[in-house]
Amino acid sequence: MTEPLEPGFSVDASASILCVDDEPSILSALRRLFRAKGLAVQVAQSGQAALALMQTQNFDLVISDMRMPEMDGVAFLEQVRLHWPDTMRLLLTGYADINAVMGAINKGEIYRYIAKPWDDNDIFLVVRGALQHHVLELEQKRLQALVQLQNEELKAMNDSLEVRVHTRTQELRQANERMRNNFITSIKVFTSLIELRHSNLAGHARRVADMARKIATHMGLDAKQGQEIFVAGLLHEVGKVGFADELLSTPVVMLNTRQLEVFRTYPGIAETILMPLEELKGAVEIIKNHLERFDGGGYPHQLVGEHIPLGSRILSVASEFDSLQLGLIGQRKLDARQAQDVILQGSGRRFDPAVVDAFVVLRGGKSREQLRSEKHVERSVSSRDLVPGMVLSRDMITPSGLLMLTAGHVLDDMVIRKIIDFERSSELKLAAEVWQDPQT
Repeated sequence: MTEPLEPGFSVDASASILCVDDEPSILSALRRLFRAKGLAVQVAQSGQAALALMQTQNFDLVISDMRMPEMDGVAFLEQVRLHWPDTMRLLLTGYADINAVMGAINKGEIYRYIAKPWDDNDIFLVVRGALQHHVLELEQKRLQALVQLQNEELKAMNDSLEVRVHTRTQELRQANERMRNNFITSIKVFTSLIELRHSNLAGHARRVADMARKIATHMGLDAKQGQEIFVAGLLHEVGKVGFADELLSTPVVMLNTRQLEVFRTYPGIAETILMPLEELKGAVEIIKNHLERFDGGGYPHQLVGEHIPLGSRILSVASEFDSLQLGLIGQRKLDARQAQDVILQGSGRRFDPAVVDAFVVLRGGKSREQLRSEKHVERSVSSRDLVPGMVLSRDMITPSGLLMLTAGHVLDDMVIRKIIDFERSSELKLAAEVWQDPQT
């Protein structure tokens, strides 16, 4: 026994049903039943007529008899599934033919089948369930479409956001680059004010900065360290801004004791001037130590070897090289080759040998390791056999222990004459250990 319909029971009045059967009495009974429940009902007496009707209007549900002439219920429901897949499909059959039911299920993909004769309450419950299922399916599809649309909109928003973020990032990078360039330009302008004090200083800071950065890069320092060394090169003489003209124009070797004490304060003065600028912290550390010597005889703290910041050791070589050519250190200006020789002579004493090696290679020369590998034959020669271009393989020391020249020094005519003059004046015989090219 089926339960009776609840009082006032109804379904959505907007739902529409198409009933298909070749028997008018059955169609009339179905129409009366469903219209009494508030449903819109259409009928057709054949599958072809039903398909033609469905071409003109939409139906939420079709109920088809199984056994009809020309087109049976299975064939009709299969056509409905193919052309109107959202329409719910019910099969009405008076035969307990499992094959027919299976065909309707497989080909027509029916929701349910109803056996004749039916119970009004039962058939309406089935129809109500089918219509509710139909509503749920439509709602699910609507929600899926809505989710897809929102996903597409979200993707479009994300793509737009990525474009805006990328554009903004590029703008920030460009702004940072402009700020960095403006910062460096300001430093160069500030440096030029110092160089205006003395004609010999024109371009000095820029050349020192460029050379120092090249050495840093050759030694494998990263871009940030190289930039700090470059800025230090630009600003390394800012502490001289308050020096008297006489002090600026006098070569270092000609300064008296008082003047030399004042001169050696310029790295500390630079530190004081630049200390408020946090961005220059690394460069300031380099500047304040660049007068230190590798052997510990420098200023202001007599630091030794690697206790001196590497940037300071690099700046020391670059600054000395350019200053020698400007006549800022000695009584006369040296050419580039002579200035390089002075740097080589100071290797291990004034300058870090590793920095000197990098400097020499950048200048087109050969490092100590290259000399050892390419000119690996050592021989001892007298002063009379020395010729320009020979490279000392060991320090040249007098019998009394006086260091004359350091290993790696490249001999030239002037140095050879000094060695010969020293032998003559001291009545000593000196020998030099040199690298000999194995091919000679």
